[in-house]
Formats: sequence, C-alpha cells, structure tokens
Amino acid sequence: MTVDQNIYRTRFDEEGLSKKIEIWRVLAKHWFPKFISAESVTLDLGAGACGFINTVASREKIAIDRNPDVVEFASEGVRCIVDELLPGLKQIPPDSIDAVMASNVFEHLPNKEYLFECLTHAYRVLRSGGKLIVMQPNFRAVKERFYDFSDHCLPLTEKGMAEALASSGFTIEYVKGRFLPYTTKSRYPKWPILVRLYLLFPIAHRFMGGQMFIVGSKPASGHAC
Repeated sequence: MTVDQNIYRTRFDEEGLSKKIEIWRVLAKHWFPKFISAESVTLDLGAGACGFINTVASREKIAIDRNPDVVEFASEGVRCIVDELLPGLKQIPPDSIDAVMASNVFEHLPNKEYLFECLTHAYRVLRSGGKLIVMQPNFRAVKERFYDFSDHCLPLTEKGMAEALASSGFTIEYVKGRFLPYTTKSRYPKWPILVRLYLLFPIAHRFMGGQMFIVGSKPASGHAC
C-alpha cells in the first residue's frame, strides 16, 4: 500500500467519502456549469476519490492521480492516468483539453518550481480559450490550520496563486478568496440543500470559506507570457 493510500484511507471513511460526493453533486449542478460546458473535454489533476470528475457534466473525462485507488473510484467512461502530476500531464496531447481542474492538489506539491512546471503543462494541454480552475486552501484564511494535514506542503494565498497563473500566461477571469469551507471534516452541515443555500448566499463565504476559487483562461492567441 502506498503512502497516499494509507493517508486517505485514514483521513476519509466510507461515510466521509459519501458526504464529499454529495457536495460535489451540488457543485456540479449549480456551480461548475458557469465555467465548464457539458461539451468539454475535462481533465482532473490529482483526482483523488474522483468526486469532481465523476459528477461534472463533460463530453470526455480524464483523471490524473498517483494513488492507484483512483481507478477504483472513477466512474465508467473516465480515463485514468496513474502517475505523478507532471509525467501524467506530459501524456496529454497539446491543445486537446477544454477545462483543467486542480482541486486541493497544488498545496501537496513539494515546491513552487514544481507548481510552475505544472502550470506550464496545463497551459500546453489547453485549447485556446480553455480554462484552468483552481480550488484549494487559502493560507490567508486558514493560517496555521493549513498544516493540520500531514501532506500539505505549499501554502499560497489567492493573490499568490493568481500571480502564478498570470505569470504562466493565463488570463485571470475570476478570483474568489473565500469559497467553500476549508475541509469537509469541519462542523458545517453537508446536506445537499444546505450546500445549495450556501452557494446562493455569498456573504456566508466570507465567514465560513477557507478555500480559494480561481479561474484562468488560455488566451485565444495561445502564446504564454
């Protein structure tokens, strides 16, 4: 069993994973259609338990994760690449993806050099006008709680993440410093109706949100800065 398998099987039991899936279903129905077309080819970086890629509406779905359990979690029709982020991204042809999702993955990277390499290859695989969506802990909001998880390495604020995207050639389309609560292991209710209400009242995000949500797009020219 790999380190990743040990960590995630310890961190999330079957009930915890089920609650996460319910949250993703609400987001897939009421949030992501603003940014991802149902006709998109969508790539999920660090797909984990596949909550996002299994629920988002897309014509074609690809998941990259180094944890071999990703194959068990993925729904039928999701192509899985079991590898580290960079080698996995290098297997994707250039200009072939409409949307890249990086949910709670960049904070696990060892350093900023690796982050910038990932952004370079995410840019490469996207078609002109394609989007990179980043959702992850905002160090400004969670502070020392960032290190409550043993595999968190790279702390960033929404400004730092947006700067990284912009310097990698992306046009910044949307920045929300506080979006979802920091973790699904928090005390906040996770029933679908309450998640839906949470999305409808952005003022609640200012008090409960611990994760940033950023969207960058590849300019039509296709040329990085």
